[in-house]
Amino acid sequence: MDDFATRRRQRFISEQYFKWLSGFLTGSIDTWSKNLPANGTEDSKRAIAASLRADNRLALLLLRYTAGEPIAPLRDELDPILADYEEYARFQGREFESPNWPPFLLGELKDYERAMQLIGLCYLLHRRDLLPRIAALEDPSYRAQDTLYEDLLAYSLEGRVDVDSWFHESYRDCINSVYGDTDEESLADLNTYLGQWYASMSSVDWHDSHLDLSEERGLYFGYWAIEAAALAYLLELDDSSLREHIVYPKDLVDFARSFKENAPRPTPPAGPVTVRTGQTCPETGVWKAQGHNVPGVLVKQGDTMPDVFAPDRSGAHRPQPAVWEFERKA
Repeated sequence: MDDFATRRRQRFISEQYFKWLSGFLTGSIDTWSKNLPANGTEDSKRAIAASLRADNRLALLLLRYTAGEPIAPLRDELDPILADYEEYARFQGREFESPNWPPFLLGELKDYERAMQLIGLCYLLHRRDLLPRIAALEDPSYRAQDTLYEDLLAYSLEGRVDVDSWFHESYRDCINSVYGDTDEESLADLNTYLGQWYASMSSVDWHDSHLDLSEERGLYFGYWAIEAAALAYLLELDDSSLREHIVYPKDLVDFARSFKENAPRPTPPAGPVTVRTGQTCPETGVWKAQGHNVPGVLVKQGDTMPDVFAPDRSGAHRPQPAVWEFERKA
């Protein structure tokens, strides 16, 4: 039996909240994939839409991890996230006549944290192929200005810069862990960093969002110091002590350590093909929402699987995430 309370990776999240927020984020991504904001220039509207898609996609990836979803499918979620940030930077640059506009303003803590998380995910999900694209976006503005940014990229990219300065003092212990003379010193720095990580994020909008999981707020998608996990993996540390911290994503480290890049793909299980709302449709045809007594819908290969419009517990019809089962070819 699939027990959500057992499967979840942080105790704050509930199944009801996960279903609501994942449906909301998926709907928002779909909305801003098909529509533009009402006001602004064409470039400005396209930039805003791309930024909203990118932020919502990254939040959805982290939410799925927090809820205990399988990790391997998250590897493919990084591609559209980065593509949307690239589109945002392109149109924002055109709007302000600055062709090298960075999607992440590293001097701003919220942007910095998001950038470090994205770089860390590239390592932990074995998507180092995406790191040159991140560097291409950020380097024109921030190359040789931040130690952690340079050090993380240096594990995969040649020609990075040795620099002794950083934008945010709260990351000092994380940075120091790279330069420990022994594993014990590096682990001590990471333990200190993880111990103060949440408090250091008090100015970011999602801080304390677990205290209000209502639909009016909906900012909690998990608290994760992903950059610390990436360094523990890259430094090949025995991270037993780090696993005591609730913000340490130990399952991502386990995935990174056990992943085999060229391992054969497992044989698909016998039985019906199923995909979730928000995932990519693998085959054009009529798809049926499991557990809902509603007609099937036609979805084309490559499109995003939709919500199902069905009654909720109160009897009101509303969009809801669903597991879709392939019914027949179109």
